Formats: sequence, C-alpha cells, structure tokens
Amino acid sequence: MKTKKIPMRSCLGCGEMKPKKEMIRVVKAPDGSVSIDFTGKKSGRGAYICREAECFRTARKARRFEKSLSCKIEDNVYEEMENEITEND
Repeated sequence: MKTKKIPMRSCLGCGEMKPKKEMIRVVKAPDGSVSIDFTGKKSGRGAYICREAECFRTARKARRFEKSLSCKIEDNVYEEMENEITEND
C-alpha cells in the first residue's frame, strides 16, 4: 500500500518544518483583512507558525508576517491574534 504524503510547512517564528496540521495558519483574506485560521480552509494568502506563543512573538518582532503576506498589519490585529493563540494553547 502506498504511503500518504504529509504536507509540511515552515514556521515563521522558529523556521522548523512541521506537518501542516500541527501549525496555525495566519491568513490575509482577499478583502485585505488578516486573521488566524484554525481550520486551514479560509481563502487567501497563508503563513504558518507553531502553536507556541513564543514563535508568534518572534515572527511579529521580525515583521515576518508582513513580509510573507505583503501587507502592513496594525498592532491591534497582532494583539487579537496573540490572544487567540494563548487562549487555544
């Protein structure tokens, strides 16, 4: 029987490659809004981070979300996303 390929994604915070299901997707919707997508099904440009708050903080400090999603992200959006990650941790 053929083994199923597991999609891997790179974390913006620590740079580790992990299976897609273990990561959190941050998505920029077609309307320009940025949010967290825990389902991985929302339409738009996605970027991935580990489920650890420290990886989120590292990616935020280095502005990796903005580079990956090609947009400016406001501080209040970052704070909302960090609260969602720490609540679901």
